[in-house]
Amino acid sequence: MQSENINTEQIKSSYTERFTQFSEDNTKFENLTKTHEITTEKKVPKLGVMIVGLGGNNGSTFAAGILANKHNIEWECRRGVQKPNYYGSFTQSATTHCGYKLNEKTNKLEDVCLPIKSILPMVEPNDILVYGWDISNKNLYDSAKRAQVLEPSLIDNLKEHLQEITPLPAAFNGEYIASNQADRCTNIMTGTNRDKVDQIREDIKYMKNRVDKVIVLWSANTEAFFLPGIQTTEELYSKINNNEDLPASVLYCVAAIEEQVVYLNGSPQNTFHPAVLQLAKEKKSWIAGSDFKSGQTRFKTIMSDYLIGSGLRLSSVVSYNHLGNNDGKNLQEDKCFQSKKISKAGVIDDAIKNNAILYPKGDDKVDHEVVIKYVPFVGDSKRAMDEYSSLIFLNGINTISSYNICEDSLLAVPLMYDMCILAELFTRMEIDGEKLGPVLSYLSFFFKAPITNRNEYIINSFCRQREMLVNFLKAAAGINPDDATLLNYRF
Repeated sequence: MQSENINTEQIKSSYTERFTQFSEDNTKFENLTKTHEITTEKKVPKLGVMIVGLGGNNGSTFAAGILANKHNIEWECRRGVQKPNYYGSFTQSATTHCGYKLNEKTNKLEDVCLPIKSILPMVEPNDILVYGWDISNKNLYDSAKRAQVLEPSLIDNLKEHLQEITPLPAAFNGEYIASNQADRCTNIMTGTNRDKVDQIREDIKYMKNRVDKVIVLWSANTEAFFLPGIQTTEELYSKINNNEDLPASVLYCVAAIEEQVVYLNGSPQNTFHPAVLQLAKEKKSWIAGSDFKSGQTRFKTIMSDYLIGSGLRLSSVVSYNHLGNNDGKNLQEDKCFQSKKISKAGVIDDAIKNNAILYPKGDDKVDHEVVIKYVPFVGDSKRAMDEYSSLIFLNGINTISSYNICEDSLLAVPLMYDMCILAELFTRMEIDGEKLGPVLSYLSFFFKAPITNRNEYIINSFCRQREMLVNFLKAAAGINPDDATLLNYRF
C-alpha cells in the first residue's frame, strides 16, 4: 500500500486487496490480488442534518447533545456535576489498532491505536447544524421536556438554544403509523404527494443555503410495510403524480434523492423499494439503512458470533422488550410492530449461513422470537431480556440469559452522529475513479437491516461489519489493515 498526501486537496491511496476465490464445490481455490486507487477529498464541509421526527426522543436528543457539547453546558444530577461527551459514538469515542511502535526504553513492541476520527478528515459533530420536520409543532425545549430522556437540569440549561428551533411542518400519512399518534399531529403539510415532495425539496434548499452539504435522516415513527413494493421509477412517479396512497417516508426519500443529498433510513419500514434504488442511481444520490442498530440487536449479533464461532449450535433466540417512549407507543399496533420484527429477524442469518457443520442444508432453522410491549411508566429506559439456547457436546443444552436496562435514545443518538459523519465522508471518496453509492453499504455497521448495491452481499455480523469499516478507512488513509498473524514479530 502507498499513500500520497502531496496533493493538498486530496488523499490518494493505492491499496492492494488480497482475497481467495474458491471453486463451486470448495475443493480448489486461487489466491488473488487487485489494486484499487482510493481518493478522498480533504476539505471538510459545513454539514447540515435535517431530521424527520426532529421533535421526537431521538431528534430532540440529537440537537441537545450537539448544543451541550458545543457550548460546554454542564448540569447537575444526583451523581454530581456532569460534563457533556460523545460516549457511545464510534467515530468520536472508539479507536482501532493501526500498527506498532518500538519502545526504545524497554525495546518492546507497543500497539498503536488511533481514534477513528483521526484516520481521515471528518466533520466535527459540534459543527453540525440541525433542523428538520415533525408532526408536532412544539419547539425543541418543549419537545425535550416531553421526551423525558435528558436530565431536567440539562434541558433547562439548554433552554435558550432549544427554544430557537421549531420543526417544519411534516409530510404525514396516518394509514402507515399507529392511530394513537393522532394527538401529536399539530404540524402537518397539506396538498398532494407532489406538493409535499416539492415542499420538502424547498426545505432542503433552504438548508443548502446555510451549509455546504445536507443529509436527511429519518428518525420518525416506524411505518407499516408498503406492499407490494414499487418496482420501477415510472410506477413510483405515477403514484406520486396521481396522488395515490404512499407512506410519508417515500416522499421524503424521493425529495432527498431529487435534491442529490444523502437519505438515511433509521426505521425498519421498507422505504427502499427497487424503484427508489434505481432513482438514486439515476440521480447520482446516496441512500443507506434501514433501522438503527444500537442496543439489544447489536448485542444479538455479537452473541451469535460468539456462540456459533465457538462451535456451539445456537438453536433458540428469544428477545423481549418493554419500553414507554413514543416509539413503544407506536409499535402497539401490529402493522407497525411487524416492520420492527422483520428488521430484527435477519441479524443472525449470516452467522448461521457461514457454518454448514452446525447448520447443514435443510436443517438450518433457529427459533427466533421477538416481543415488544409498551409500558408507559418506564419511559425511555427500555428493558431488554434475551435468552440464547445452544446445543453443545453430545446434544447437551447451554442457555445464556441477559437483562439490559438502557436509555434507548442515549444509545441511538451517538450512532446517528456516526452515520451522518461517515456518510458525508463517503460522498467525498472515489474508488478507482467512481463515487461510492448509490447505497453507502459501509454504513451497514449501524443498521439492523442493511441494504446493499446489487452486486454486494449483506453482512450482519458485528465483528465482520466493524472490521470491514475500519479496514476501509485505514486503506483510504494509506494504513495497512491488520494482518493479525504477527509473523513478523514472532519469527
